[in-house]
Amino acid sequence: MAAAEFKRWASQMHDAPYQLLADAVLALHVAVVAFVVGGLILIVAGNLRGWPWVNRFGFRIAHLAAIAVVVAQAWFGAVCPLTSVEMWLRAKARATTYAGSFIEHWLQHVLYYEAPSWVFTLAYSLFGLAVVAVWWHFPPKLKR
Repeated sequence: MAAAEFKRWASQMHDAPYQLLADAVLALHVAVVAFVVGGLILIVAGNLRGWPWVNRFGFRIAHLAAIAVVVAQAWFGAVCPLTSVEMWLRAKARATTYAGSFIEHWLQHVLYYEAPSWVFTLAYSLFGLAVVAVWWHFPPKLKR
């Protein structure tokens, strides 16, 4: 009995680093989504409230590049590399979609939805167009 428990414990210890790394990748993925969505909100709100930092070129180009990558992936049918890495790590940790850590459980509910792929392509494209419209309406400021 003790040998079986030790074997199960040793297996869990082997899987733990992969689970932690998968949770870290998932947290990074949520942070990228928050940057893309929150960035647009901050740019609009910041311009309406007179916050000059929201128009810094570095921030704006990073924001535009982030949504451009998302839109391109959607149009080309590519899977997000963060999703691929996370799923690979979860497979190495022998974790299933429905089991895992507290972080995994809640962040996956925030990030992943079930819908046909065209819905995501449309949503990402419309969001990308909104970013471009905001870029045009509130152009970034180049430092001089």
